[in-house]
Amino acid sequence: MEMWFFGSPNMIVFGEEALEYLREIEGKRIFIVTGRTVTRLGLLDIVLEQIRETGMESRVFSEVEPEPSKQTVEKGAAAITEFAPDWILGLGGGSNIDAAKAMWVLYERPDLTLEDINPFMKLGLRKKARMIAVPTTSGTGAEANWATIITDKENQVKLELASREIVPDIAILDPLLTLDLPSRQTADTGVDALVHAIEAYTSQWKNDFSDAFALKAINSIMRYLPRAFQKGRSDPEAREKMHNAATMAGMAFGNSQAGLVHAMAHSLGPVFNIPHGRCVAVVLPYVMEYNLGQATKMYSEIAWSLGNNAEADEDKARALIDMVRMLLREVGEPPSLKEYGITDNDFAARLDELVEKAKESACSTTSCRVPVDDDCRRLFLYVQAGKQVDF
Repeated sequence: MEMWFFGSPNMIVFGEEALEYLREIEGKRIFIVTGRTVTRLGLLDIVLEQIRETGMESRVFSEVEPEPSKQTVEKGAAAITEFAPDWILGLGGGSNIDAAKAMWVLYERPDLTLEDINPFMKLGLRKKARMIAVPTTSGTGAEANWATIITDKENQVKLELASREIVPDIAILDPLLTLDLPSRQTADTGVDALVHAIEAYTSQWKNDFSDAFALKAINSIMRYLPRAFQKGRSDPEAREKMHNAATMAGMAFGNSQAGLVHAMAHSLGPVFNIPHGRCVAVVLPYVMEYNLGQATKMYSEIAWSLGNNAEADEDKARALIDMVRMLLREVGEPPSLKEYGITDNDFAARLDELVEKAKESACSTTSCRVPVDDDCRRLFLYVQAGKQVDF
């Protein structure tokens, strides 16, 4: 295998009361990037209480929306530039942390545009500020990977931006921040983490280190997501295990790559305004069926780790797909786009656009089975109809 690098935060602080580590941060000014939901739930106040202990001056940008837009990132970057902090803190779900990463780049490099961010350019970050990520959902892994997904709403496309330099310096995983996460968000973000781990384990860029984090994450999510979904704050163990698993899944796919599930989801989300977690959930079992020929051994290894002792690899691999479908039903994810509420007419009208955007996604090129010819079109049709993949 050729030389590779395993990127992760310099420090991960986890467990109950992990947020108290903020009191140990040294600096002059800290800029917090978050959204209205986090503010409304009182989580921002909890963070600010810790920061006051440091004596640092703070400023808050709380305008990040779900699936953050270029315009929001540019507005936030201008506010950061005016404040000139030495720390930037992304607080919330993946949208808020991704927005913070992108704002950070524009603050450090005002000569760049968002589209300039790529794995091959040396950005030279950390001359002005370092970054802390504090997730309040258990799903995206944004606190531990080198991607940022920003929506170009004008062109209805997601910008898949990445650089090893934008991995946060510190990730703080405090499960207490997730106790009151609604069941729907618990499911959608938890399934997103599961997809990250499964795609990391089957990516063409998989490696020994990403495999280890992916397998542990898959096992934890399959066990604890239904409990977190059903019991919420009354099951703090499930919340803690899901929070850790989401970060491990983020480290896994951040060091291998996502795949075709994400390529199709990044296409679906902006076109039909579907939350990202719901997009990957509806697509996942169909792509797993499509990948079966190339991924049989890898799926069988995952199934074995989950306790399936079937003799043949193909039987274990198919059992894994059944386990995934059962989990999706258990947490209330729709089994098809039609059952989500997309009509056949609306779907047909946007199908060409969906296919084109999925094929343009970098995620499709590292999938264990790269779609050829008209495979993307057929897959979208099967996801819409809820039909078992047979090609």
